[in-house]
Amino acid sequence: MPRESMEYDVVIVGAGPSGLSTAIKLKQLDPNLNVCILEKGSEVGAHILSGNVFETRALDELLPEWKEEGAPVKTKVSKEKFLFLGKNKSLSWPTWLLPSVQKNHKNYIISLANLCRWLAEQAEKLGVEIFPGFPASEILYNEDGSIKGVATLDMGLDKEGNKKEGYQEGMELNAKVTVFAEGCRGHLGKQLIKKYELDKEKSPQQYGIGFKEIWEVSDKQHQEGLVMHTAGWPLDHKTYGGSFVYHAEKKQIYIGYVIG
Repeated sequence: MPRESMEYDVVIVGAGPSGLSTAIKLKQLDPNLNVCILEKGSEVGAHILSGNVFETRALDELLPEWKEEGAPVKTKVSKEKFLFLGKNKSLSWPTWLLPSVQKNHKNYIISLANLCRWLAEQAEKLGVEIFPGFPASEILYNEDGSIKGVATLDMGLDKEGNKKEGYQEGMELNAKVTVFAEGCRGHLGKQLIKKYELDKEKSPQQYGIGFKEIWEVSDKQHQEGLVMHTAGWPLDHKTYGGSFVYHAEKKQIYIGYVIG
């Protein structure tokens, strides 16, 4: 029995910053387009882990009135440090010697999850349909090999794949254009790379492993707007990476480490 299906002009997989920005721009260009976004998280932002330093140039172009609209972009970078770490000591590197891409003057410290929630609100105001809690599980193809759309995951299965009470079959979402914005290691993206040989004769992709925590500290320990990065110890000379410490609002610090 055929699955239930819906037709759209554009289906976007992933409600991260790129997927949401794509939807907003499309609706700005043509308000009559039918655009939907599938998001695997229970809500928009649920799978966005980054607390980051944000350059507003793209947001200025996409939504010029973001300040008036209450975007959660409020904590300006006020001070910046870069340290080279040794096992027992550290060396502070003058920030004016850093390449321009590592300078954060005029940037903001934000929660990317909160920004995505706000972008989702802006997208919905423009008529974008967003379906959180519905992972895209399968790519659908036309007979000529082009992409027809995606299908959502069947809901209500036990760990052996048997149907439980409340079982709901996945739905097909067909579109003229399907945009995959599921991140750097999305399971559908890996299928597309293999099928269309997108990595053929290309340099191997590199990935980093990172972890992050959010600390709430005392007023004495908090310096709102401070951005600090480190390199060196405990990594060896063959491994790149380092730590970040971002002093956000409400006495929160985003602290983490990335290993390449």
